[in-house]
Amino acid sequence: MARTGQVIRTTTPPPRGRRPGGGAAAAARAALRAPFTRRARLELLFCLAAIPLGFCLFLVPYLIAGPALAVALLAPRFDSTWVAAVATVPAVVLLVVLATRIARRLGAVHRRLAARLLGERVAAPPPRRRGRGVAGWLGAGLGDGPGWRAAAYQLLKLPLAVAEAYAAFLWVAGVANLSYPFWWGLFRNHPPGVTLDPVPAALPFPGRGFPVATFGGTFAALAVGAAMVLAAPWVTGAVVSADRRLLRRLLGPGALAQRVRDLEQTRALAVDDAAAKLRQVERDLHDGAQIRLATMAMQLGMAREKLDGEGDPLEVRQARELVDEAHRAAKDALAELRDLVRGIHPPVLDNGLADALATLAAGSGIPVELTCDLPRRPTPAIETIAYFCAAELLANAAKHSGASRVTVRAAERDGELWLAVGDDGAGGADPAGGSGLAGLAQRVRTVDGRLEIASPPGGPTMVTAVLPLRA
Repeated sequence: MARTGQVIRTTTPPPRGRRPGGGAAAAARAALRAPFTRRARLELLFCLAAIPLGFCLFLVPYLIAGPALAVALLAPRFDSTWVAAVATVPAVVLLVVLATRIARRLGAVHRRLAARLLGERVAAPPPRRRGRGVAGWLGAGLGDGPGWRAAAYQLLKLPLAVAEAYAAFLWVAGVANLSYPFWWGLFRNHPPGVTLDPVPAALPFPGRGFPVATFGGTFAALAVGAAMVLAAPWVTGAVVSADRRLLRRLLGPGALAQRVRDLEQTRALAVDDAAAKLRQVERDLHDGAQIRLATMAMQLGMAREKLDGEGDPLEVRQARELVDEAHRAAKDALAELRDLVRGIHPPVLDNGLADALATLAAGSGIPVELTCDLPRRPTPAIETIAYFCAAELLANAAKHSGASRVTVRAAERDGELWLAVGDDGAGGADPAGGSGLAGLAQRVRTVDGRLEIASPPGGPTMVTAVLPLRA
């Protein structure tokens, strides 16, 4: 058993996708728990709500195709085809403009649904530009980029709605198959000599089934239903993941607008963080080192007055006591100043992030396994953020997780710094729970990084900070 604060340090790069407590047993437990998780329930609700929306939204393109069909139908009633075309052009333009507006409204419905059920908060696109007069109104609609992206989302939503319907079918049909052995004796207790038709049981392929004619056959339905229910969360998750990507790409503000918004937010976060740090430094200096230094000056002044006397032994002894107290105060003030400086920029980072993480791990109250593979050194700003992230996560593990072991892995992947801190504790880490994770996420975002948290109830916990190598 490793001792408290012991560091087990290797240079082997961490395998991708590994988690503490992995392996076949952990995968089997995760597969069995998947249908009963809150995430699976919310994703199923999202699919159920998105199915009718997907099929309804597919009608939006017909607002564009409908006028063309009207031209083809009305043309024979006129002496000249071009007269019919000219007569329907205003209707075509009007419906095209309305299509983008309708698509925007329906896109907002999807964003609210994703935010409520999936926690996927997609920023709204910039408001539609308002033109002056009829020409300006039509031009604003025809040139509405976010509106056309929303219309494209509605087109792509149809195959996704079909896939979401299939995922919901797996859930419903799987649960129905599981129930066969329980109701069979209640509804199939017919008199001897009476032959009843077999009851169809669902297969994972819609439209297909197999007949169940005996009580023994219900266990085959039970097995098929169990397989369908176990597979349903993974199918649902894959479909919802594809829908998430489409939501982010097509219903958001667009790449350039989102980049500008992100830069504005990160700039505001950086300014707020710098101001908070300055206020903290001022408070630490005013309430700590400044008071100690002032007290020390007073004590030294009093000692000097006593030593300037006639050399009374009592006053000399009191002077020595004052000097001793001033000496202790000076040492305490120096310690506070060192802590303050270390909080601004830890000197151990001068030797690199690997040595700094080793120092953190050595001082941890829980045994730490440290793995570092950093062929290139990040910039000082990135190293500082990574160091404080590791320090905060190690402190959280010691205070809240009840873990017996912690892993710290730092590696370069695809030109990024990946810092992963995991533990085998109780799990349930929540950024809204006051554990400091929200502050870490803000600090990471100031350099266009991200913080990924995987902490199911019961553990294990893995928090990964992904940072650029250059700030």
